[in-house]
Amino acid sequence: MLKPWQKVSSRPSGDYRVFTIRTDRKVSPRTQKEHDFFVIDSVNWVNVIALTDDQQIVLIEQYRHGSDTIELEIPGGMIDPHDASPEAAALRELREETGYEGENARIIGQVFPNPAIMSNVCYTVLVENCRCLHPTELDHAEDLLTSLAPVEDIPHLVVKGKIRHCLVVTALYYFDLWKRERGQPGPKTAM
Repeated sequence: MLKPWQKVSSRPSGDYRVFTIRTDRKVSPRTQKEHDFFVIDSVNWVNVIALTDDQQIVLIEQYRHGSDTIELEIPGGMIDPHDASPEAAALRELREETGYEGENARIIGQVFPNPAIMSNVCYTVLVENCRCLHPTELDHAEDLLTSLAPVEDIPHLVVKGKIRHCLVVTALYYFDLWKRERGQPGPKTAM
């Protein structure tokens, strides 16, 4: 049976505004040898499945510096310290990034973005009956375009490589599971 590794020490290794890095020294339960592991600490994140009453999903396009590409995604971002919950953060991010508001926000999934090196959680929040009621309130380093896509088109966008962000694909999978639990059909994709 696998056992957790015992932490011997932990020290800060870097602070980069949106995340910090720490070095944890741990002992292998199998070999009893010590090893250093680098862990990225970040606040928790939220992704928003924003569903309109006519069964469309609110999407955004934005430039991503890591991949140096423009990506088609769903709204989302970091959970701020003043956010009361992941649901509150989802509603805030949805409004800021797209101008949309909705109802019945609820968590339908959560994942560890990369448990090998990161300590945070990413929540998927479903918001229904979304409608555009406000101008966007973009951060100084954000440039976004908002669009809508019918729910039935989403699997095709993933299969064709139009949606490539792994956490967005995961959120869309949680949405598909949520629909199936309610007896709604799953996706039909053609290669």
